[in-house]
Amino acid sequence: MAGCGMSIRAIVVSFLVALQLLTPCTASVRRADRLIPQSDVDLLEFPLNLEYLEAEFFLFGSVGYGLDKVAPYLTMGGPSPIGAKMANLGPFIKDIIMQFAYQEVGHLRAIKDTVKGFPRPLLNLSSESFAKVMDRAFDSKLNPPFDPYANDLNFLLASYIVPYVGLTGYVGANPKLKSATSKRLVAGLLGVESGQDAVIRTLLYERAAKRVEPYGVTVAEFTQRISELRNKLGRAGVKDEGIVVPKDKGAEGKVSGNVLAGNEYSISYARTPEEILRIVYGGGNERVPGGFYPKGADGNIAKANLAIMAPTE
Repeated sequence: MAGCGMSIRAIVVSFLVALQLLTPCTASVRRADRLIPQSDVDLLEFPLNLEYLEAEFFLFGSVGYGLDKVAPYLTMGGPSPIGAKMANLGPFIKDIIMQFAYQEVGHLRAIKDTVKGFPRPLLNLSSESFAKVMDRAFDSKLNPPFDPYANDLNFLLASYIVPYVGLTGYVGANPKLKSATSKRLVAGLLGVESGQDAVIRTLLYERAAKRVEPYGVTVAEFTQRISELRNKLGRAGVKDEGIVVPKDKGAEGKVSGNVLAGNEYSISYARTPEEILRIVYGGGNERVPGGFYPKGADGNIAKANLAIMAPTE
């Protein structure tokens, strides 16, 4: 009996020891599902720069105020944007832009629920900032200066400038990501950003032949000029197309309508963070802040570029 008791105790002790050894391993595996390598963290944090910009532009444009009122905790104490204001929008376009605005708030929350993030950078969303982009696109000063907040059409043209850039950034980041958590997040963000871009392009395509007053230039030409500017600033070939293209450049060389931009296989173009910085800084140099980011973008990738002395022109 005693021998039997000792045998049972030995079995129980052995079982408890084994259980203790197994439990930390199991927990470690489960935690590993959420571990994100630093390279992924950097790629996930970088888009916050554009998500902040889109959230503020769409919020102010549709409701007249931004993150400081809607979700101040997401700003992490970053400075309020310069020059953002409510746009003169009709009910239909206002409703769509408001939907976009709150979607962008969700994107900020999604990214910050996954990685730490950083405070909202200083953003210049003034009419003057957008006017400079349009002047560069046409290689001359528009008279009067372009005002993104003036009406539905101007706001849609201004909206054409940004979401597509973010979309190409997500396409570029996706194959570089290592963790499943990161890939799931980027796939989800890319889906909605692509949808926003498609809606904007469709609304503009519907007005493709309309002349933007008082400039006498069609909507289609405006989009083409903006796309050409982004290609030029990005310095990485053609990764941008207007809403109307030569037929041989359209899908399968069959159509000139170009509601969705894509390469020869109708696959979305990809951009690197450096290409994106060249575009949103407005000067074609990822090391020199400006444009929508007077003091530069934030995050390790943007900071690494700012830390490099810009070459003397």
